[in-house]
Amino acid sequence: MQHEPLIVERVYDHPVQKVWTALSDRQQMKQWYFDIADFKPELGAEFSFTGEDGDLKFVHLCRITALEPGKKIAYTWTYEKYEGHSEVTFELFPEGDKTRLRLTHTGLESFPDAKSFRRESFQGGWNYIINESLTKFLDGAPATA
Repeated sequence: MQHEPLIVERVYDHPVQKVWTALSDRQQMKQWYFDIADFKPELGAEFSFTGEDGDLKFVHLCRITALEPGKKIAYTWTYEKYEGHSEVTFELFPEGDKTRLRLTHTGLESFPDAKSFRRESFQGGWNYIINESLTKFLDGAPATA
């Protein structure tokens, strides 16, 4: 069984502050990520949201474990009614007027051995979210002050 963290990186043609706002503002997040009604970018804040895999629905339970505004946000990623505990970390690195985002998801091996929880499923999901959904949002989103 593979215990390597899942890492997805992308460089965006946008400054760090714009990418950070997309990662930490609930109104922007719902346009490219999930609609998380109780999300607050505060250390220790808890939130939940529902994701789908075909006909299956999964309630995600999360708690923010690290927060460095403009640089990093991390949170636990568990599921209601399923075993397993993981953590997702978004890190931002300025590269001139661009921003490199590194997403790291650890603990995937702790989830049940089912199709929805396989590494390949997470890889496909994060690749879509980071490389397509967030990219399209940033490219079309208004500039932030």
